[in-house]
Amino acid sequence: MPGQAELDVLLQKATRRRLAKFDELRGKVTQTGEFWDVVVITAADKKQELAYQQQLSEKLKRKELPLGVHYHVFVDPPGPKIGNGGSTLHVLQCLEEMYGDKWTSLIIIIIHSGGYSQRLPHASALGKIFTALPFGDPIYQMLELKLAMYIDFPTHMNPGILVTCADDIELYSIGATEVIKFDKPGFTALAHPSDLTIGTTHGVFVLDSSALSEKELEYRSCHHFLHKPNIEKMHQSGAVCIRRNCSQPDSSGEHNDLKMDYEYVYTDSLFYIDHSIAKQLLTFFKQLDTLCCEIDAYGDFLQALGPGATHDYTKITDNVTKEGSQLGEIRQKLFSLLKGTSLNVIVLNNSRFYHIGTTQEYLFHFTSDSKLKLELGFLSKAFSIFPDKAENSGISACIIQSILDSRCVVAPASVIEYSRLGPEVSVGANSIISGCCLSANADVPPNSFVSSLSIRVNGKVMYVSMVLGVEDNLKKNVKLLSDIHSLQFFGISLLQCLDLWDLRVSDQLFSGDKTSLGLWTARIFPVCSALSDSVRVSLKMLNAVQNKSAFKLNGWKLLSIEEMLFYKDVEDMLKFRQQIYEEITLQRHKEKSDLMCPLSCHNARANELKQHMTLLCISESTTITKVEIA
Repeated sequence: MPGQAELDVLLQKATRRRLAKFDELRGKVTQTGEFWDVVVITAADKKQELAYQQQLSEKLKRKELPLGVHYHVFVDPPGPKIGNGGSTLHVLQCLEEMYGDKWTSLIIIIIHSGGYSQRLPHASALGKIFTALPFGDPIYQMLELKLAMYIDFPTHMNPGILVTCADDIELYSIGATEVIKFDKPGFTALAHPSDLTIGTTHGVFVLDSSALSEKELEYRSCHHFLHKPNIEKMHQSGAVCIRRNCSQPDSSGEHNDLKMDYEYVYTDSLFYIDHSIAKQLLTFFKQLDTLCCEIDAYGDFLQALGPGATHDYTKITDNVTKEGSQLGEIRQKLFSLLKGTSLNVIVLNNSRFYHIGTTQEYLFHFTSDSKLKLELGFLSKAFSIFPDKAENSGISACIIQSILDSRCVVAPASVIEYSRLGPEVSVGANSIISGCCLSANADVPPNSFVSSLSIRVNGKVMYVSMVLGVEDNLKKNVKLLSDIHSLQFFGISLLQCLDLWDLRVSDQLFSGDKTSLGLWTARIFPVCSALSDSVRVSLKMLNAVQNKSAFKLNGWKLLSIEEMLFYKDVEDMLKFRQQIYEEITLQRHKEKSDLMCPLSCHNARANELKQHMTLLCISESTTITKVEIA
């Protein structure tokens, strides 16, 4: 196997080739077999479905995706959450209803993006699959990257379905004459070499007993599949492989001359289902009266496969977020249905798997991860207006489709996306700023998360900005009001924060069914009539917490994040992004024109742009007013 430096270069070359191939197809009508017949994105509810459809429509209008392809957003049925496994089954039914018998002759990709992204909340409103990436012109989002990285698959795939998630990236290199084929019956999954700690949070393959050759590409059979096993279980099951006498990374990540044995496992990412199995799964789904529990497409499908599979996992609920009374029964039925089905594994020894599902992962991969930057060509400034002095100072901040004044300061390891920051605005280290407008004189503390949403209530557009600590746990909740002291906002007890904000503890403080009390359902974010005002007010409540000083919120209309998503106005948020896009495009056009203009022309254009920026800041600097929602 290649060394780390050699692997970096191999992945960079392979990735750039796939990106170039995808770029050639953007805005063009694809030929049969050249691309996917059907691209499906799953959504959790009608609001999410509408948001995804609007964004897809905009992308197709701007010719950012290949054309002549059927793009669909399929929403999960109303009622209890059904997980990505239940969503997969529901998609099969939707495909049959839409295409009839023809669906079994199509090459289909399903991208699961139906979650509410509580661990990456700036993606909650518009979806993780539409997360912006710091490269491309126009900016790539996760959807384009997914389709680009899988660009070679459809040509070598039998009719069937590829299942993947919205928040991971698989990069790989194979020989020039090698191709990845999805042409075997049953299930076929990609496998990536990973250290054992990674295996504890992913699926792990126990491959057949024949020795691995560690070639770039190998086709193997899987004896059985482990779902998020502990390290002891990996050893007991024979999943652990050993690479003898290889150099080990030191504390800086560089490899030294110390030779040691290295233990690793093969972990999962995406998988393919051939149509004969897909039809069996669809028949199974139709026979259910109603699905009332969460099924995991990886844990509940793949654990039933291979000759070594047993039904023991059907009773284990350690990795289940919410166990329904129906879950055990469904798992048993799925096991009986799939038992004996083969699990083929495509081992990609020259590959890396990246997960971007949390704020910490997001910040690391976008600002500090030199490997991913190299492999994908991530930029510090991607399609943005940003002062040269900051751009050239070696700062590891990441700016995506944003406009920053020359007197704005952004500290290292922070990400700014789809935002406008005016003079004397400073952003502390390790922060995320998304969809915001700060006209002037504002300080965002380090480790802050700030994301603005447009909402529409009673026909009127208003704005709310959620501010949190980047490490705040939005999934944590308690059942009783007496326990909310255990919830933390920016590392401080929520109970103390409520006291500083002059808010009373009561049932009315939380939205929803009152059985899950947490930061997600806490009504603590003020509604404002202007975008810049909403950021300023939310920063004031954050500063009050940090400085242990009072800032009364009891006179404001307050929403929870849950309610923000219910009231969200996707059209207005996309309009704000488009305005930034057009202004950056105008600036670039002017810069090109100025190269051919005399100095006087340059000065005139510079003054014109300066006046335009000033007017935009003035329009966003209205007096802060409290908003009432009937």
